[in-house]
Amino acid sequence: MTAELRFGFSPCPNDTFAFHALVHGLVPAPFRVRAELADIEELNRAARSGSYELTKLSFGALAGLRDRYTLLRSGAALGHGVGPLVVARRPATLASLAGARVAIPGRDTTAYLLLRLAEPAIEAAEVRYSEILGAVERGEFDAGLIIHESRFTYAEHGLARVADLGEWWEGETGLPIPLGAICARSDLAPELIAGAEAAIRASVEHAFAHPDASSGYVRAHAQELSPEVCRQHIALYVNEFTVDLGDEGMRAVDALLART
Repeated sequence: MTAELRFGFSPCPNDTFAFHALVHGLVPAPFRVRAELADIEELNRAARSGSYELTKLSFGALAGLRDRYTLLRSGAALGHGVGPLVVARRPATLASLAGARVAIPGRDTTAYLLLRLAEPAIEAAEVRYSEILGAVERGEFDAGLIIHESRFTYAEHGLARVADLGEWWEGETGLPIPLGAICARSDLAPELIAGAEAAIRASVEHAFAHPDASSGYVRAHAQELSPEVCRQHIALYVNEFTVDLGDEGMRAVDALLART
């Protein structure tokens, strides 16, 4: 009997684009997939109990879950110029936010790990990532740490960029920034983990070869994002590192995990 694996990933355009082929049986896989879409911090929390056989995780969360989950080389969100942003209603610097109240998308996110590394002296409050821009715009927080599509829309809320934490990381290390990992639960059979990695790679390659095939699936989960923002999102977060982390990607991952 063919195994069924629960695969948790986000509804963001980069994930639905990359994993559409796997979810819809368009590439070979030694298992059936049951896709379960959730916010990245929800996935990070679910991983503590091993809820999903396959899951997307923040690299910031993977640091504490390496005994439970195995990093796969395909499917990751990692690259240059893809880092989370800190935004505020008025121009500021990271140093000037010491002691400020900053809305963050979750304490296990890579974004928050980077913020702690760049400026430890902030007062963080967890807010769902899609609600951060509005909360900062209303003055509920001094600043916000934004991820995903918010980097394309923050100016519409009258907010100014304080810092690009990807630029900070690249300046510190010269390496791309690892944001999200695809992982398999470590208690799966080694051949099933290898099969999952190959199937995810095939799905990403299919997405690049047939970029319009997933458009309906992407739009169905895009939370009212415009087609242009969806295209920008995919172009930014799905790249050669998503196909395979490669040596440079693995160096970046090791460098980040070493700082946790």
